[in-house]
Amino acid sequence: MSSPASSAESPQQGTGTDYLAPGHFVDSDSPEVQAFARRVVGDETDPIAMAVRLFEAVRDEIWYDPFGLTTDPAAYRASAVAAGGSNWCVPKAVLLTAAARAVGIPARLGFADVRNHLNTPRLRERMGGADLFVYHGYTDLLLDGRWVKATPAFNAELCARFGVEPIAFDGRTDALMHEYAGGGEQYMEYVNDRGVHADLPLEEIFVTFREYYGEAMFAADPAESAPAGADAFTAPAAAER
Repeated sequence: MSSPASSAESPQQGTGTDYLAPGHFVDSDSPEVQAFARRVVGDETDPIAMAVRLFEAVRDEIWYDPFGLTTDPAAYRASAVAAGGSNWCVPKAVLLTAAARAVGIPARLGFADVRNHLNTPRLRERMGGADLFVYHGYTDLLLDGRWVKATPAFNAELCARFGVEPIAFDGRTDALMHEYAGGGEQYMEYVNDRGVHADLPLEEIFVTFREYYGEAMFAADPAESAPAGADAFTAPAAAER
C-alpha cells in the first residue's frame, strides 16, 4: 500500500463527539496543553486555520528524535510532550491530537507501519537492522465534515538535512510522509494500516516494538540505548555539546 486508506473511505468514521473528550494520554484538558494550544492559535477561530497552525507548531517546535523512546508512560502524555524540545512520531501525534481537541476540533490517533528508505546507520543499529517503522503515529482531524490525516513527525530543519520538503498541511487533504525524496529516490512506503484510536494504545505499541526490535529499544534512559555519536537526526544543540 502506498498510504493508509483514505479517511473518507473508512467504514468506521466515528462521530466528532467521540473524539473531543480528554484521554489519559491525550490530556487535552491539562493546563500545559491548553496553554500550548492557546498560544499557537492566537486569535484565529477558523477550525482549518487553527489545525494548520497547530500542525506546524508541533512539527517544527519539537525536533524529531527517534532515539527518545522511553518506557515511562508519563512521558507519553500530551502535557509532558508539550514541555519538551524533542520527541518521536508517536508522542508528537499525541500532542497534536490533544491540542486539536483543546480548541474544539475532533481528533484521533492513527497508526501505520512505514518503511523508511532514508535511514542512518546509527538509527538502523538501534532498530536491530530493520527499516520498518511499526506504529508510525499520525493525527486524524475532523475538518469541514471529513477526516483528514496529518503527520507532524519531521520538523522542517531535519527535512532539509535529508533533502526533502517538509510535509505541508492545508487542513483539507491528507498530509502524510512523502513517497520520494527530492532526488527521486524512494523515501517512505506505507505498508500496513493499524487503524485509529481515541487514546494512545501504549502497551500494544510496546508489545509490537519488542517483537520487531527487541529489548535494546527499552533502556530506562533513552540515552543509554542510543548508539554513540551523532547523525542527521541529532538536534543542533546536542551536536554542539
